[in-house]
Amino acid sequence: MSLSQVNHKTKIVETKQGQFKNSILNFLNKMGIIVVVILLCLLFSILSSDFLTWNNIVNVARQTSISAILAAGMTFVILTGGIDLSIGAIVALSGVCAVYFSGFMPAPLGILCGILIGGAAGYVNGFLTSVTRLPAIIVTLGSMTYLRGIAYVVTGGYPLMVESSFFKSIGTGYVGPIPIPVIIMIVVFVIAHLVLKYTVFGRNIYMVGGNEEAARLTGIKVTSSLTWVYTISGICAGIAGVILAARLFSGQPNAGMGYELDAIAAVVLGGTSLVGGVGFIIGSLFGALFMGILSNGLTLLNVPYYWQLIIKGLVIVLAIYIDRVRRKRD
Repeated sequence: MSLSQVNHKTKIVETKQGQFKNSILNFLNKMGIIVVVILLCLLFSILSSDFLTWNNIVNVARQTSISAILAAGMTFVILTGGIDLSIGAIVALSGVCAVYFSGFMPAPLGILCGILIGGAAGYVNGFLTSVTRLPAIIVTLGSMTYLRGIAYVVTGGYPLMVESSFFKSIGTGYVGPIPIPVIIMIVVFVIAHLVLKYTVFGRNIYMVGGNEEAARLTGIKVTSSLTWVYTISGICAGIAGVILAARLFSGQPNAGMGYELDAIAAVVLGGTSLVGGVGFIIGSLFGALFMGILSNGLTLLNVPYYWQLIIKGLVIVLAIYIDRVRRKRD
């Protein structure tokens, strides 16, 4: 066999090895969080006999639904290379407004008003970010403060009690054996998946996140796309706020604190890059499940709350580090 033939076969083997390595890495990018969630479930099922009971599974799903819905909206924002630190405040504002309006109008209409207020808050974030070109972290940091302040003004600093049984059922009711918040979560993710995968708007989001200037040159309305993704994030936060108020039987102005960090961690753990352009919505769902299962498992193991905060903080740092490693490799 000649030297050229040996070199040719060597190149073929190296190419196949490279393709195999890339396929493994792509699989881990998309499916790694699913594997991690399964392993985490196995670990907690071994450490606690209460973990795999039906009641606990339902409890985890119901608790995760709020953070997952927030993660769905955050995915849209992060895919464009942005960030939304205001969703925790929008959760509080939408919840108290929904309860307030439900006090003198039919509960479904009051709930809709609360969600629309969340969408309006998101629209303002998107407008300021896209039109004035202010950094998203600055815009949403400011709105995180003033929106929380508005929630305190609406309530006078006190919780508003939910009187409507319909309203309460959104947070505590069931359809068959499935909690209503879980059903809402599933609907949100199905819609988000369809939008991102099968619509022009969804493709535009990926293009804007990949290269905003190139997207603009190809005719994409970048300003409109950015405004809409923050509006979607606000709507998702509004839905989460209504569910939380229904679960607590009250709209509380201090609700939702720290929720933005859980949502960001879930999205990044799910494979969405913080610089934008790369990610998928199902990964965000499993990222949220990971955070929910972690909290539940630590609680079942009687780990003190303060230590849980430390562990969750380290997970957030790990998620950002993983994203950095991923971007370097790409």
